[in-house]
Amino acid sequence: MMTLAIHDQSLAKPGPQQSAAMRDYDSVRRAIAFISEHWRQQPTIEDMADAASLTPDELHHLFRRWAGLTPKAFMQALTLDHAKMLLKGSASVLDAALDSGLSGPGRLHDLFVTHEAMSPGEWKTGGVGMTIAYGFHASPFGTALVMATNRGLAGLAFADAGEESSALSDMKSRWPHALYVEDAAGTAGLAQRIFDTKLWRPDQPLRVVLIGTDFEVRVWETLLKIPMGRAVSYSDIACKLQTPKASRAVGAAVGKNPVSFVVPCHRALGKTGALTGYHWGLTRKQAMLGWEAGQVGSA
Repeated sequence: MMTLAIHDQSLAKPGPQQSAAMRDYDSVRRAIAFISEHWRQQPTIEDMADAASLTPDELHHLFRRWAGLTPKAFMQALTLDHAKMLLKGSASVLDAALDSGLSGPGRLHDLFVTHEAMSPGEWKTGGVGMTIAYGFHASPFGTALVMATNRGLAGLAFADAGEESSALSDMKSRWPHALYVEDAAGTAGLAQRIFDTKLWRPDQPLRVVLIGTDFEVRVWETLLKIPMGRAVSYSDIACKLQTPKASRAVGAAVGKNPVSFVVPCHRALGKTGALTGYHWGLTRKQAMLGWEAGQVGSA
């Protein structure tokens, strides 16, 4: 059985802390769904709380604890105006990232990821000879499926309650010939590194291995350069890769990103600021962008 470098048994098995995290996200998810549908009417906190089956005071404290934002500020983070603000200077954000080797001021809040790509041959075999450990863990965005090889984090997916097996099947289909070993204790440390912001340290970067075609890996590497609190358009990514007419291909590669959140495909938006689709659900994409707005704003 694969043993990974960092262990945290508190994350390996369901318990009170996990249950609380899952309850928090379930309430947040319901509030986001309501806000997304009604933000033009600027609903009151009472309306939002009712949709989440909470009291206004409970909702206020939930959002402050979960995202570092008030419900009103979170609602503003879900508007089209906010998305357009994230996109402001989209192309220049990537230029600056490539020029400096960093991803701008938001890098202070980022995961400090170091990555490598598997060879095209390894990808073409569908994972022959690879052993992938996996485990399910609580996260700020619902149940997280964390997958790893001995070279680092290889997959991160999300599931709502009851969808765990579907998420696992989806990820297994990407590398159908790999050997899969359930090891929640072994992947627990990675889950903690990903979701506990106190562990986002530049001197201990999170190791990620990217498994895909050459073009997909290039797209994913570009996503890694988008700073937290910013976004870029699919067309800007295409231009950066010197394939300006390949926006659709870029969108497809973004959608196939196997390491969601860490490789921040949620920061890729349409030219108009439209959030467009997200493999793990548009509500979850909105949750990630709103949560990140709180992280950046609290710095």
